[in-house]
Amino acid sequence: MASFSFGTGNAAKLLRIPLYAIGRMGTFLVPRGRRWVFGCGAGIGDGALALQRYAADTGHDTLWLTSSAREDQDAAALGIRTLRKSGLRGWWATARASVLVVTHGLGDVNRYANGGAFVVQLWHGIPLKRIGLDSPATTQVPNVPGAPLLRRVVGLLYRGAAQRIRVLPAASHRSRGRLESAFGLGDDRVVVTGEPRVDVLSAGSIEERRAAASALLGRVLGDLPPGARTILYAPTWRDGAEDPAVPSASEWVRIIRMLKENDAVLLVRSHPLGEGGYAPPLPSRRVRMLGASLLADVTPVLPALDVLITDYSSLAYDVGLLATPVLYLAPDASEYARTRGFYGRFEDVAGPDAAASWSELLVQLRVLLSDEAAYDAESVRSATLSAEMHAYRDGRNTDRVYQAIRARGIPAPKGAA
Repeated sequence: MASFSFGTGNAAKLLRIPLYAIGRMGTFLVPRGRRWVFGCGAGIGDGALALQRYAADTGHDTLWLTSSAREDQDAAALGIRTLRKSGLRGWWATARASVLVVTHGLGDVNRYANGGAFVVQLWHGIPLKRIGLDSPATTQVPNVPGAPLLRRVVGLLYRGAAQRIRVLPAASHRSRGRLESAFGLGDDRVVVTGEPRVDVLSAGSIEERRAAASALLGRVLGDLPPGARTILYAPTWRDGAEDPAVPSASEWVRIIRMLKENDAVLLVRSHPLGEGGYAPPLPSRRVRMLGASLLADVTPVLPALDVLITDYSSLAYDVGLLATPVLYLAPDASEYARTRGFYGRFEDVAGPDAAASWSELLVQLRVLLSDEAAYDAESVRSATLSAEMHAYRDGRNTDRVYQAIRARGIPAPKGAA
């Protein structure tokens, strides 16, 4: 089920131009203080949560701007102070902030009050598919008279917003080049520190990470079949279009049969911007939904996985930190390459045998679950891919990002030596 597209989002952005102008004028009059303000387009989580915890522990005054009661509740459970980002109070909190930390865009906080702030854009994944200025999808607008002009205006707005970014962490030098191009920034702003959001995949022992991840899954989903291997299926967003990989009723029957035969459970995580369509026609304990409404940030449960299935998600890079095998289901790879585009070739990531259908994917998955040598080979391949994209795996990415922020003139918290 499609729920959002760049076209509709950009149309709304164009209609808000007067509000952007008024808000910008207001920020010239309001002095900024010392507070760090956080927001995340995916909820209370991602790299913003890692950096908020670090900054708060260091002594900084922090505030999280939310957009829903669910976010308020999640933040309260962690002891994080919050305020709704919309309205005058959200504008004032954003306008008074010294540092603004976001993961998706400036709309993660109050979008009308970011002028003059020190913006930290953590982003939310290593780019595999093209993003920002590198993708024609970014400036899409509805097909109306004057659409080419409107696209140019959207492009100018995007570039202007990107130029406010002061620190954009990159996972590696290869990732840095993609981010510099996508945001139109120089290497003085895009810094190779590693990403705070994946520190949870490197800190502690393998056993500790898996135990914590399994416990979190249990709290979210309840009892899973004991001893079953855990498979995550995570298709990416298709800019409002329908997902061509949604299984048919007959495919669901074959999927569930394969899961039973191999004592496995399939967790389905549709992209937060396009949830829906993946429920099997008959309920089964072997298939569970793990959407953003249940778990805002999926990264902490990755150590509990035995296999990842995806198409173009950056999770393929992340699970390699854990040497988790990855299978690719991409029935629209050629079309996606044409309309959205990849950094490099999709085959360089997925290999030559990405499945084009569930029938092909189930054959590959059955081999992976029944052949230890095949599983080990895919584990090595996953770890090798990740090593090319993650420069650090010491659990200290958040510290390096914090030091990069401080090195650019942000003062220590009051009372610190």
